[in-house]
Amino acid sequence: MTHSTERTVVVTGASGGIGRATARLFAEHGAKVALLARGATGLKAAADDVERAGGRALPIEVDVADYDQVVAAADRVERELGPIDVWVNVAFTSVFAPFTEIEPNEFRRVIEVNLLGFMHGTKAALDRMLPRDHGTIVQTGSALAYRGIPLQSAYCASKHAIQGMHDALRPELLHAKSNVHVTMAHMPGVNTPQFDWVLSRLPRKAQPVPPIYQPEVCARAILYAADHPKRREYWVGGSTVLTLLGDKFAPGLLDRYLARTAFGSQQTDQQRDANQPANLWQPADGRDGHDFGAHGRFDDQAHPRSLQMWASQHHGLLGAIGGLMTAGALLAAWRRR
Repeated sequence: MTHSTERTVVVTGASGGIGRATARLFAEHGAKVALLARGATGLKAAADDVERAGGRALPIEVDVADYDQVVAAADRVERELGPIDVWVNVAFTSVFAPFTEIEPNEFRRVIEVNLLGFMHGTKAALDRMLPRDHGTIVQTGSALAYRGIPLQSAYCASKHAIQGMHDALRPELLHAKSNVHVTMAHMPGVNTPQFDWVLSRLPRKAQPVPPIYQPEVCARAILYAADHPKRREYWVGGSTVLTLLGDKFAPGLLDRYLARTAFGSQQTDQQRDANQPANLWQPADGRDGHDFGAHGRFDDQAHPRSLQMWASQHHGLLGAIGGLMTAGALLAAWRRR
């Protein structure tokens, strides 16, 4: 059961991938959805998705690295759709390359979009939510917010920083006894189009680290987090859980494991197209009218659901079942005695 009906929801990075799937899912539950992204082609297609799903769409071309653009977008949302109830930060960019092959201005751009973009969205949302004492902000995180991996140093740095922002902001709101909530959903490898538009200097085509999940799995997690925001964070996918636990208890061992496996696991066996689009500086969609959509090219490998996420959402039920099983075992042992 969700509470999305009639809510005004803002989704950044809504033109493709997780953002696209999230916007569509909120629309299916009756929300009015503002779609923020740079690419006009993807935005128009995402707005069509929202309208077909039964929601009301407001597409806005925005570069989240520009705070003034984000504030102007937030003002427009409230004028045209009403007070913002939920703000979901998804927009990001990245560079796939060894650290030494990433230029300083490329690092800067990733930080501006990923970290400052989340900060800009969060600030714009808080400035409107706090006076009303109502609202929820969902940060889209990653297993890489806790554990960096080779070939993604810029992205990992930005996600670590977003985690730090979240860790600082949440107790500030708790201290103020605010009814504005922030929560975070950490994602696994996902079948999104980013692997066809990311700036890459790898010899072969980039891919998510398996196991790969469909973006709808992430969208359901974000919707659930928006409906249950008092929990500080959600982990999506068993691989995310294993990564975070491995980094906590055996980080040195994980270093060696990633040194052996991460270069191969993030590339397919196909040569990278030297002319593939890159969205670091400009949106990648629109070339020949192309819309990337929510899914990448890994549909045949991607899981449509996450048992771990289901368990995370039903830990009370699982705890009760576990308690009953334990009680049953104790009763059986007592009878045997």
